[in-house]
Order: sequence, then structure tokens, then C-alpha cells
Amino acid sequence: MTTTPMSWQSLEPALSVRQVLTLERVLAGEPEVVAGAARLDRPVRWVHVAEAADVGVMLTGGEMVLTTGVLLAGDEDKQAEYVRSLHRAEAAAVVLGLGRAFPAPPDAMRRVAERCGLPMVVLHRPFPFAQLTEEVQSRLVRRKFAAVSLSESVRTELTALITAGAPLQRLLDEIARHSACPVVVANLAHRVLATAGERPAVDDVLRDWERIARQAGRAEGAGWIRADLGGRGERWGQIVLCGHRGDTATGRLLADRAAEALVLHRMLGGVQACSWEEQSAQSLLTDLVSGVVPARQLLPRARAAGLPVNRRTFVPLVVRDRAPDQLDRALRLLGLSGIAAELADGATAVLLSLPRDQDAVALTAHFAARLRSGAPAVVAAADARTAWEDVPAGLREAQHVADAVADSAHALDLPDVVRLRDVHLRGLIRLLRDDPYVQSFAERELDGLLCAADEDLLSVLRTYLATGRNKSRTAQLHHVSRPALYRRLEQIQNRLGVDLDDFEQAASVHIALLAHDAQQG
Repeated sequence: MTTTPMSWQSLEPALSVRQVLTLERVLAGEPEVVAGAARLDRPVRWVHVAEAADVGVMLTGGEMVLTTGVLLAGDEDKQAEYVRSLHRAEAAAVVLGLGRAFPAPPDAMRRVAERCGLPMVVLHRPFPFAQLTEEVQSRLVRRKFAAVSLSESVRTELTALITAGAPLQRLLDEIARHSACPVVVANLAHRVLATAGERPAVDDVLRDWERIARQAGRAEGAGWIRADLGGRGERWGQIVLCGHRGDTATGRLLADRAAEALVLHRMLGGVQACSWEEQSAQSLLTDLVSGVVPARQLLPRARAAGLPVNRRTFVPLVVRDRAPDQLDRALRLLGLSGIAAELADGATAVLLSLPRDQDAVALTAHFAARLRSGAPAVVAAADARTAWEDVPAGLREAQHVADAVADSAHALDLPDVVRLRDVHLRGLIRLLRDDPYVQSFAERELDGLLCAADEDLLSVLRTYLATGRNKSRTAQLHHVSRPALYRRLEQIQNRLGVDLDDFEQAASVHIALLAHDAQQG
């Protein structure tokens, strides 16, 4: 879709006192800072001309006050009170035109201004205040109009993405593009649900996320801008712009538009906040399994997602026949730390994070027993890892074990936790299934049955070999008589040209069948 040509970063930031003093019209008055020089970066919200001694009651904060001091001349108490009232009203600065009432900067005003940290500027040449107010206020009005216009443009753009069915990440990428800084969505426990922005900058934020989250939660400033996510009186998260380089008002507008879009995305899609947590876990675990992103680069994401990573034992698991929410529920019931997410093949990966002084084997077995209670499930595990860099290999090993026993006739006889040593030859064949030599071997050994596409005979052969060539058990499982089974076995032997009573030939056919099934799976 077409995006607005104006970016948030292109907006002119709010004028500071320092910037006002560099304007051409102001330079004509020969300005000199006589107090509060360290506070010249204060933003100027408005320019106000005031001579009254109690000027503070007329201000709302952020004003640059212009005065000739005609009502203050000759009374140092009034001069001091004038500055104090500006300070109490949180004025941005006071500008005094010399010549009419004061030939030089009055010491009383200068001392109080320095003590209060209020910038005080004197103009050495006569200067029409109307020119300054016109210049500054026209700039401020133009900027405010541009900000409001751009705010509506961004709202329209994000709404269009939502109605087009764009995923959450697409929205966040667009928000990060406009803000030119990392964007983080977190739940109320400061657990990171999603991020966007340039990867190195995002990783820097996540490495120190706990401190940043607490800083953004207390007060905005220094570019940390947040907006709450929620509705109907319920708050369920927040979006944080991390290190926004524009002024706070512009960042606030963007954060508000972003929050509106995220809440709308959730409402229209029927999405629950917990599903964003699932998406976050899925992204992390998928990246760990794939190995495309080095594990050390994923460590900040894991920590920010709420997974304990310091001095922990990690147990990689892959579970079949259980949904991620069931696994999350089991983790909560047992008080275990971990994340779970569905992988591309329908299996669910789990990464347990356990204190090093606890028995990882016993806790894993307890977790698996909880999952298998009531209905069968395959729980495959790799050996525990104490180094984060070893976690990806562990997850891939657990995935391999789960794949090796998938649809196995022995699935119900497996232990609660299946490990690499439990899959034996089936596991080896699963690892080698993509090897061209193994594929060619399987085709050659089973050619007589595969050409006929006789699934019934293949099923009988599979059961016969899996039961250790037990004819009685095979006949029972296929609900046929012994004579009928003998006839089928004879058909199989004739088609394959083998003698299944010969151990070596039977083993060769068995390996070929395992390879064929692994390739089909």
C-alpha cells in the first residue's frame, strides 16, 4: 500500500530556548544569557508578553515570557518575586529587553534566576516583541498542525493494514519505521510479546529490558515513551517506543496511534493477549530449532520473554498430541519455568528452565506423566543442557526422537519420556532418510510391493517384522486366521524375492521398510 511521504522523524521538534535564541529576528536584538545557561534545552510551548509582577498566575507552563521590566524597576523584592513566580509556573525562560527600565541586567533577577535554574536572557538592542511572538508562535502552530495531520495519516495507514488482515508483526514493523526506533509490546508482567525495529538495536534493548521496562513504567523521558493497551476498563499490556529521537509530544502521538491500532487488531481478529505470548514463544523456539540465528543472539529475546536463563539447566522437549495451551497449563500446575509453542510440523516444542540444584530427570518425568495422564502422548526429550548455546541442538534431537516414534506401532509401549536411546534403529533410519543411497536401497528392496501399491500387504509386512516375526500376534492384530496370514506372507516373499525366515534377509527388508516409512512421514 502507499505510505504517507512524511515520517515522524521529519517533523520539526518543539523549539527549545536555545533554538529560539538562534532565530534571525532574535539575533538582531543581541541576546545574552545571564542566568540558567544549563537549562537552555527546555522546550518552548508558547511566547507570552507580561509586565505584571504576579505573572505566574497567568501561565500554564512552558512559556517564554517577554518583559521590559517597567513595573519592576527600583524594587528588588518585586524583581526577585517576579522570577520566583515564573519558576513556580514552570516557565521555559524569561527575556528582558534592556533600555527602557534597566540599562543592565538587574542583579536581583539574575541571582534568583540562577538559583532557580530558570534561563534568563537580556536583549541589548531595542527589539519589537511582536516580531518574536509572531515568529515563534507561527512555527509552533505549523508544527502542531503537521503533527495532527500526520497522526491521522498514520491512524489511517495502520487501520488499512488491519482491515487487510495484516499480522501483528506487519503493524509493528510499520510503527517502528515511523518512529525510527525499536518498538516493544509487553504484558503487565513486562514479558515481551513482540518486537520490531532494526535487529541490533532491538537486541540492545532486550539485553537491558528489565531496567528499561521499569524506567518506562515510572515516567517518560529520554526517548522512552509508552502507551497502555487495553479496553473496557481492563489494561493487559503496553507498547514502548525505546529511544525515540523526536520530541516527546510527537512520540506520544505515535504511541497513542500505535496502541489504538493494536487494540483494534486484537478486537477484529478475536485475538487474546495470551495468543501474542504464544506467537512470541513460537518465534523464539522456531529460531532456536532452525539454527538460522545463533543461540547467543537469541538469549536477550529469551530473557525478555520471561524465561530464566542465568545459571539454569535447560531441558528440550518435543511433544505430540498435545496443544501448546495444555503444555502451558501443565507448566503452571507444576510450578515449572518454561515456554511452549507449536512447530511447523504440528508437534509442540517445550523448553524447560530449571534451577541447577534440582533433579532435571525427575522433574521432566513428572511433567511427562502429567501430560500423558488421561490420554496417550509422545514426550520426546534430549539430555539436559547447562549451556544456552547447546539448546538448539537439544531441541533438534528431541524433534528427531519425536519424529522417529511418530505413528509407530510401539508408541503405546514407550516410556513416559522417550530419549534417543529408546528409538534404536528407527532413530538411525530417521536421520538417514534423505540420503540418496538409503532411498535407493528402500526402493530396490520393496520394489515388488511398491509397484503394486498393495497397502494391505505392506501393512502385514510392517506388523510381522515389528512383532519380531511373531505369526500368531500378527494374525491377531490383523484379525485374520493363521492360514490366511501364511498365504499373505507367501505373496510378500514371492513379490520381494526373499525368504523372511532368513534373519539377514528379513533384517534387510525391515530396514528398507523403516526407511520407506520415514520418507513417507
